[in-house]
Amino acid sequence: MSKRRLDVPSSGRVAELDLVSYGRRGRHTPLEFSHAQMEQIARTVRGDPEVLVKVSGGAKSCDAARAHLAYIDRSGKLEVHTDEGEALQGKGVAQYLVNDWHLDVGKGQYRPTLAEKDRRPKQVHNIVFSMPAGTPPRKLLAATQKFAREKFALRNRYAMVLHTDQKHPHVHLIVKAVSEQGERLCIRKPTLRQWREDFAQSLRELGVPANATPTQLRGKSKSRDHAGIFHALKRGMSTFVRRKVEAVAEELRCGQLTPEPGKAKLIGTRQRVRADWTATAALLQAQRRQSLARDVENYVRAMPPAATDKELLAKGLLAELAAQRVRDPAANRERIEITR
Repeated sequence: MSKRRLDVPSSGRVAELDLVSYGRRGRHTPLEFSHAQMEQIARTVRGDPEVLVKVSGGAKSCDAARAHLAYIDRSGKLEVHTDEGEALQGKGVAQYLVNDWHLDVGKGQYRPTLAEKDRRPKQVHNIVFSMPAGTPPRKLLAATQKFAREKFALRNRYAMVLHTDQKHPHVHLIVKAVSEQGERLCIRKPTLRQWREDFAQSLRELGVPANATPTQLRGKSKSRDHAGIFHALKRGMSTFVRRKVEAVAEELRCGQLTPEPGKAKLIGTRQRVRADWTATAALLQAQRRQSLARDVENYVRAMPPAATDKELLAKGLLAELAAQRVRDPAANRERIEITR
């Protein structure tokens, strides 16, 4: 059977900043916010937990898919929930799914030679659904199951595993890349944005506070949490991150950080976001939603200054140095310790 590519629709969402840019008057701007939009604004300004939905790898061959399935179910120790409503457990589950999904007949089995670039398409996608610590794990799993049924039932085969061994509970959803109708699943950025919104809605229906707002609207950087970098360094992880930290530390020793070319764009984005939120507050005032308008104004005032990845990393380094001085007042104050 010939296969054709399927782009998952994004329900017409066109811009990350649409939520608050409605506050600016224009030809297509509504005269007032809808009830759903005001609820979205309220969730954002009060800081409801943000959902995380991301594609984290996958597999191009049935051997790789089998190894990946075995990894996420911890070699048979964890339950695997399938698209057929089964809860499977045991060392043979990964092989069973590979056989049941007929992954051994895919094009991914024909490996390229060493001289060729590996252009094989994915056999499966790994999609991670995560929430902050404190989220009830079973409700997180139930929301993921509902999401998967609505998006993939009777089309793409899938299985999922709940992980609770880390601070943030999360679910690994493994989806067969080619549907039963021969269509290939293509996941784009607008797709992920829509999936975040749908997943957050599924959690709210279960009574779990959840939101899906772009990082720019929350006045945050897309860069990673730098508080965890130093713990990673102490464990001897990531030589790339180590080199980056060492470069920033050297600039701090010289007394000044080298400007980054993306800073101007970052500042421009932050200014637009603040202006849109201010316009949003004004429109809410016009709709006699004074309390929510005040919350928006306070939210804008509390936004931190725009900062690049390097600046955030430097801030983390200085905080780590301050902590070292508290732990060991006699330590060399000229040295920023980043080794194990």
